[in-house]
Amino acid sequence: MRLADAHVECVTEIAAPPQRVWELVSDITTSARHSPELQEVQWLNGAERPEIGACFAGRNRNEGLGEWRTVSRITELSEHRAFAWAVVYEDNTAGEPLAVWTYTLEPLADGAATRLRHGMRLGSARGPLNDYVEKHPDREEEIIDGRIGLLRSGIESTLAGVKSEAESGVQG
Repeated sequence: MRLADAHVECVTEIAAPPQRVWELVSDITTSARHSPELQEVQWLNGAERPEIGACFAGRNRNEGLGEWRTVSRITELSEHRAFAWAVVYEDNTAGEPLAVWTYTLEPLADGAATRLRHGMRLGSARGPLNDYVEKHPDREEEIIDGRIGLLRSGIESTLAGVKSEAESGVQG
């Protein structure tokens, strides 16, 4: 995969209604409970819940990349249907995204179950991955495939956690 095309999306079916799944995916702490990379999140600038334009910080870590902080701005919020946020530069939260993350919910079985998609695509802002690929242009596909593979694994873990919580009725 090339840098310009970098994206990943995974899907699962959950034996719980969209309302229950929505409670979990629209809670920014849910992903941190299940992602191997996202360690913790917190609302910023007085925000206390998801709203278009609200921002939150995340602390991320993995063995290969170390530890880093992100700032995200909520870009889509359609109750029981879609939740999306853009990872942006902290000093320019209204700016172009480094990446865009999404959850999309689809009711199944007359509303008793939900198909949940979770994905990420690189945004238009230049970030560390762009710099790394420019230093190693002959390895672009290897670099992007490796990063997408890590993200896919993390997304699959997050979806498995959401599925487990939603089906068990346990709320974090």
